[in-house]
Amino acid sequence: MQNEATLVGLSINEDKTKYMQIKRMGMKDITNLKIDNFAFESVENFNYLGFILNADNKMNIEIVERIAKGNRAYYANVKLIKLKFLKKNTKMKIYKMMIRPVIMYSSETWTLTTKDENNLHIFERQILRKIISPINIDNIWKTQNNMEIDKLIEGADIVRFIKAQRMKWLGHIQRMDQARPIRKLLDLKPMVTRPVGRPRQQRQEDVMEDLKKVKIKNWKETAKVRRTWRDLAEKVKTRKGL
Repeated sequence: MQNEATLVGLSINEDKTKYMQIKRMGMKDITNLKIDNFAFESVENFNYLGFILNADNKMNIEIVERIAKGNRAYYANVKLIKLKFLKKNTKMKIYKMMIRPVIMYSSETWTLTTKDENNLHIFERQILRKIISPINIDNIWKTQNNMEIDKLIEGADIVRFIKAQRMKWLGHIQRMDQARPIRKLLDLKPMVTRPVGRPRQQRQEDVMEDLKKVKIKNWKETAKVRRTWRDLAEKVKTRKGL
């Protein structure tokens, strides 16, 4: 192995090289992988280009991590957000440009469960309540309720925003040349036997459910027109029921 790596000008760093087993039922016996004189540590998950890959191929681990990073992004800007002379619209721009993108990194590839959506909603509302000062009604300070927050962001909450981004990405792949690997994967139907029990929701199925809710028919043909597809995705950001 080292000889092959040397031929292309590479060297193997045993401490930085890990390996991960992907199994349907999760990892049971974790053993290190030994090749030649190297012993590579077995891991259940690892960070690749800012995205957490795990042996169970579940998105919830990544989403929880993104929410934690979004929380850190908030506290990194908290002094700026708490400046009294900044207008509410300016503070909202700080959230949309400096906090929300941290959470949404790679969200085009996510499969969202109801729990994931609730966690994202809870985080966003907590942050927005910190950004928006309570209002005084009859000498009683009142925080904004969920409906008031939704009105403030014009219905474009983080979950709808993510679903719009997934839709844009789907259209982008659909317009690719069919010879490209990622385009082939879109239509790939693996000929394997599914395990016993209810099958896990796939990303493609998740996005198809969104398309049904917004009543987009013959999406493959519609996606070929970039401008039309982009306009439809923009409308998804404020579409009720998603």
